[in-house]
Amino acid sequence: MQVDVVNTSGEKVSRVELPEEIFGAPVNVDLMHQALMRQLNNLRQGNHNTRGRGEVRGGGAKPWKQKGTGRARQGSRRASQWVGGGVAHGPHPRSYRQAMPRQMRRAALRSALSVKLKQSEIVVLDTLQLAEPNTSSMRQLLSGMGIEGKTLILLAVQNQAVEKSARNLQTALTLRAGYLNVRDLLYHEKVLMPLDALEVIKSYLGAEA
Repeated sequence: MQVDVVNTSGEKVSRVELPEEIFGAPVNVDLMHQALMRQLNNLRQGNHNTRGRGEVRGGGAKPWKQKGTGRARQGSRRASQWVGGGVAHGPHPRSYRQAMPRQMRRAALRSALSVKLKQSEIVVLDTLQLAEPNTSSMRQLLSGMGIEGKTLILLAVQNQAVEKSARNLQTALTLRAGYLNVRDLLYHEKVLMPLDALEVIKSYLGAEA
């Protein structure tokens, strides 16, 4: 499948062939959801903790005798129904990490890219270069191309001028193409993909990979 390649002014300059196995893959919603939840769970620190009745201060002696007081029987002031007592069945440190085979992760990426292309949310750019970091220049570049809303800017390699220029834009995020992930793809409305970033994606998602 062929799509237009535009310059930073939004003008069509050529066309490029997008691999069918990457941008025309079958859309597997369940697989994309699994990859997204895995990524979100792996971001969780899992360091939440509560103290049980054996970890709080106090207790020891029985608050009052078992019978004859007219009150409910109590064994310890460290029980969960007492103020300052332990928490029953509270959370403790744990790992939320989930494993997912590489082939499944890459299949989820192909599905997400295919969805983006079908919805015309991928903009292929001939080259993306800025002389120096400048937020206004990046804002004007995006508006000149007619790109609005949350935008994911893919880079083939480190480009400090572009990365620093987009850093202060709330609606833009720069990402190395080698670190492409389902969460960022689904979160952003537009994907700005220079040709060199496209080659990086083809290198590990294409048929030859």
